[in-house]
Amino acid sequence: MLDPTITEALRAEGFAAVCGVDEAGRGPLCGPVVAAAVILPAGWAPEGLDDSKKLSPKKREKLYDEIIAHAVSYGIAEASVEEIDALNILEATLLAMRRAIAKLDPAPDFALIDGNVDRDFPLPARAVVGGDAKVAEIAAASILAKVTRDRMCLDLDAAYPEYGIAGHKGYGTKAHMDALRKYGPAPIHRKQFIRFLDREREG
Repeated sequence: MLDPTITEALRAEGFAAVCGVDEAGRGPLCGPVVAAAVILPAGWAPEGLDDSKKLSPKKREKLYDEIIAHAVSYGIAEASVEEIDALNILEATLLAMRRAIAKLDPAPDFALIDGNVDRDFPLPARAVVGGDAKVAEIAAASILAKVTRDRMCLDLDAAYPEYGIAGHKGYGTKAHMDALRKYGPAPIHRKQFIRFLDREREG
């Protein structure tokens, strides 16, 4: 259940522009990780706002449009497959989050980050475990990130139809694993995430 007191307490401390930050795509075997940052008008949230994972695709799309239309500011950014392989998924996720925050105009003065890591941000920040189900700004960011990445997956599916990405969104389903075994990895696959192929060949 969303808890407005978290953001309200920060505003009472003098932080006028609190943004929520979340990501989509940490777990999949392919494609970028996408992050979004959102500043909402004080006291406003669209009806039905919740953690993106709890919403249907149709509801997410509707809320995406409402958030884009009403947000004080929002930013959406990504870290590439190459950056994920070079840095690791956590560092790439934090990089995407920092890039999303940098796109906000007006700029925020405090960031609420979904998860348990809030280091190396260029402004005061606090991690909120399960924040996408507690903080409206983080829930809004989760929807922008999820919808954006799902749309990217449709493009990836069109480019690499043999992997079925439109259906599983890059996650390690049986169908995806079987396609990897049959066709091998594509440039969109995260090398660090598909080491099982090397182990199977070695075994």
